[in-house]
Amino acid sequence: MNVNFQLDAARTYRDAARAAAGRIDPANQRAHHGFAWIATSVAALEAVVGWLESNGGGTALDRQVAVLAFAETLGQLVGGLPMGQNELLRPADLGLGQSARDLAQACAELVEADHAEVRDAVAAALAEGQWPSEGLNDAELDTIRDQFRRFTDAEILPHAHKWHLANDLIPDSTVQAMADLGTFGATIPEEFGGLGLSKLVMCLITEELSRGWIGAGSLGTRSEIAGELIAMGGTPEQQAHWLPRIASGEILPTAVFTEPDTGSDLGSLQTRARLVDGEWVIDGAKTWITHASRSDLMTLLCRTLPDAKGYAGLSMLLVPKPRGADGDPFPAEGMSGSEIEVLGYRGMREYALQFDGMRAPGDALLGGEQGQGFKQLMRTFEAARIQTAARAVGVARRALELGLGYALSRKQFGRAIVQFPRVADKLAMSLADFVASRELTYAAARAKDTGKRCDIEAGMAKLLAARAAWSNADAALQIHGGNGYAMEYEISRVLCDARILNIFEGAAEIQAQVIARGLLEGRN
Repeated sequence: MNVNFQLDAARTYRDAARAAAGRIDPANQRAHHGFAWIATSVAALEAVVGWLESNGGGTALDRQVAVLAFAETLGQLVGGLPMGQNELLRPADLGLGQSARDLAQACAELVEADHAEVRDAVAAALAEGQWPSEGLNDAELDTIRDQFRRFTDAEILPHAHKWHLANDLIPDSTVQAMADLGTFGATIPEEFGGLGLSKLVMCLITEELSRGWIGAGSLGTRSEIAGELIAMGGTPEQQAHWLPRIASGEILPTAVFTEPDTGSDLGSLQTRARLVDGEWVIDGAKTWITHASRSDLMTLLCRTLPDAKGYAGLSMLLVPKPRGADGDPFPAEGMSGSEIEVLGYRGMREYALQFDGMRAPGDALLGGEQGQGFKQLMRTFEAARIQTAARAVGVARRALELGLGYALSRKQFGRAIVQFPRVADKLAMSLADFVASRELTYAAARAKDTGKRCDIEAGMAKLLAARAAWSNADAALQIHGGNGYAMEYEISRVLCDARILNIFEGAAEIQAQVIARGLLEGRN
């Protein structure tokens, strides 16, 4: 397969889609979001090519995975690209009938071929314990991945399902062990007690921890968001006070942004804070706040300028709070909360919070300037979404591991079910989806590490990886058959965990909107 020729053809189709979308009213979400999915799919192919090239052309298994990724993606582009479970983008939705025919003709040898033998070979390689290349041509990065993989295998995987079923918090001892590994200070500058490492490193950490349990991977994301907010927007005093404590794990932060009736419309936030006798007094309600009880610091987005409309009135406060306990989850005066029971994504718990005159220090205003909260938050969304993509990659891999393990051990009609074509197909395509989403996520992290704006890359990574996590989990549960629907089997938890990834940190529809708007404005 000439990947560069196929990729050039896909890029030509993407460019035609961009031109078509630019002529269509932005209110036509199907068309504009469809263009975002087309662009994301082509970006994934670019990432796969980059992966092969960085590995000297790859192993035989690498090349087979690339064939499946290209064949399926190109087939979707010319036939029907899934934007959701029951939403297929057709070329006609963007007036791309001729462009799709041109793409199909250019890639006919690949798209029209029967790839059954390739899928069989990939599934057989997995059954023999082979995995595609994952080395990053950097000894430090490979060592960090190995370190966190061993930790996850020893400290997370043996216990995660039990914790999930009991709706337990991740034990304090496990949190401390993660802190000792540098999880919470990986990207915090060395001058503030962190390791000063790259966003790509944080992706590796999050991916491996999330492979064990999404809650473990998400613990690091809490610190990543707070650390970046303070490092980029805090005063020198705030940086010196909070960053070393976050890096060491002494302080566990939580992000307090979402409100019951606003969702993604942050400009409509109603929680208010006002200065009274040198202290901030907070009133309002928040919801879907992760890890709210056991946390020590809230990064709280609220309205401090009531006369300023929309985003202009928002500020970010750094609000300290005492840790809660099982019998008293919210001991802070003026603050109460109730747990939101959820299907998955446990280990930290979700809460609805109420603030009734809660007080915060007068120096809690991030950066010391009002009206900057939305801008400060936007600067962290890129990293947060890349981290969510990394969580999805970890979940996607764990789903594949579980499906593979069950297919090898389960015997029907005298043989292991991994030998049945429909089972082997699920495993092979799950691997292709996993690799494509992993490499796109790494590409987004590398873009972030250059310091350039990368909301488009971050949105693409989250969009694709969240879909891969869900499809891999669904396929793995199907391989389990009825047993997969039993709560005693780990795949039941992984399916529930995977489902949230398309929603939080900006739903898939929001990501598609960000991608389409950015590309059509010529930002990339």
